[in-house]
Amino acid sequence: MDTVDGIMERLRAQCLSRGSLGIQGLARFFRRLDRDGSRSLDAGELRRGLAQLGLALDQAEADAVCRRWDRDGSGSLDLEEFLRALRPPLPQARKAVIAAAFAKLDRSGDGVVTVEDLRGVYSGRAHPKVRSGEWTEEEALRRFLDTFESSDKDGQVTLAEFQDHYCGLSASVDTDEEFVAMMTSAWRL
Repeated sequence: MDTVDGIMERLRAQCLSRGSLGIQGLARFFRRLDRDGSRSLDAGELRRGLAQLGLALDQAEADAVCRRWDRDGSGSLDLEEFLRALRPPLPQARKAVIAAAFAKLDRSGDGVVTVEDLRGVYSGRAHPKVRSGEWTEEEALRRFLDTFESSDKDGQVTLAEFQDHYCGLSASVDTDEEFVAMMTSAWRL
């Protein structure tokens, strides 16, 4: 195992020890470190951030991690790719139930879930903020959709974004059977 893989394993284990929100919490933490909004971190930002989380890296290790996820040659790591690499791989049974839930939402069958698709399977009328008049049903549906989107909130959720959302949650569910039962119940599959 190379140095970067070892670092990723240590960081993944630390995240998973924090439960279902470990990787999501890390994502929020790193996005706060990204002060310029570039969706990338340089080696110094990465070192300082990981040190705050109790994972010390020397400069060579931080540089190696940044090089691994440097998509544009800038010397900085791409946050989304880095966070995706942290997530443990999904077993086939989990991938299949996530895909089934996505297919249920994707009423148009075009591979993208939009507010229009949601109207057929999810109602926002019972949401407390809709009932109070604070939000419209359209806004409730949009906010629901936003929970599955990556940092780019474009009103469209792809299967990859949907899987990314559930991959973080999946890490905190012990068995495939429990995960499949949870998804089947939540999405009435």
